[in-house]
Amino acid sequence: MKIAFVGKGGSGKTTLSSLFIRHLAASRAPVVAVDADINQHLGAALGLEETEAAELPAMGERLPLIKDYLRGSNPRISSAETMIKTTPPGEGSRLLRVGETNPVYDACARPVELDGGVVRLMVTGPFTEADVGVACYHSKTGAVELCLNHLVDGRSEYVVVDMTAGSDSFASGLFTRFDITFLVAEPTRKGVSVYRQYKEYARDFGIALRVVGNKVQNQDDIDFLRAEVGDDLLVTVGHSDWVRAMEKGRPPRFETLEEANRRSLHALRAAADATYELRDWERYTRQMVQFHLKNAASWGNAKTGADLTGQVDPGFVLGESHLATAT
Repeated sequence: MKIAFVGKGGSGKTTLSSLFIRHLAASRAPVVAVDADINQHLGAALGLEETEAAELPAMGERLPLIKDYLRGSNPRISSAETMIKTTPPGEGSRLLRVGETNPVYDACARPVELDGGVVRLMVTGPFTEADVGVACYHSKTGAVELCLNHLVDGRSEYVVVDMTAGSDSFASGLFTRFDITFLVAEPTRKGVSVYRQYKEYARDFGIALRVVGNKVQNQDDIDFLRAEVGDDLLVTVGHSDWVRAMEKGRPPRFETLEEANRRSLHALRAAADATYELRDWERYTRQMVQFHLKNAASWGNAKTGADLTGQVDPGFVLGESHLATAT
């Protein structure tokens, strides 16, 4: 299952995504965690020291390797240089699996040991001073989009992406790459503003969107969120001494997380697992192609000097039938 955590800056989405990742790891589920937020705090939230987090390999810096591997023997892609972030897979492309070993994971992923298990952590890399004026953050997250386009995941396998704050992901097709999106919202007008943006932008794309109310203190907060987001409100999360200790760098064992918050994490997983039966790989592939053709026309053809519409394999539909052949 491919799961995104979104929300405005300061909403607590990184904290909640890290708790969800720990919850999955505690059950020994295969997990790939991806930090696609411009602030790059997921590693620290998973318990890494600052020096360890800073040494994580940036996906954006390894994009040539990623492209070269995923291209495989696809005859429609003349070279890795002609691949862009939206390039779809086709016959001959190499695909990624959650639990396998491959050169992309070798180069970009690092194991993070949690007291419940081990997850693979990948990071886009921070937006640095060198990028100012010459790049936008979507040049970093493009590596994530390309990998998700070539990812085949099955039941009880999880890819959890901590997205950049606000509605920035709508500048690309990345927001359509998930089985479910959890939007973290505080019980304030500003807190639900990103929800309204997401709901508006996503309505024509079949996005499964559920709201996680965070920093909820009382019933009035719950009533406010319910009035603003209706049935999209899935769970609420309140104060956590466990989280406070984690933020101080002294996390207790995960099994001591407050029972109410553990129940909320169970509800998140149940909601994610329920989307498995709703998967529509044809729509998923169609949306992938739609955004690729749009990007090809607007900038991709000019940048690469090639007609990128020819990269689309009209007979190819990504799906779990490719799990056995993913290499």
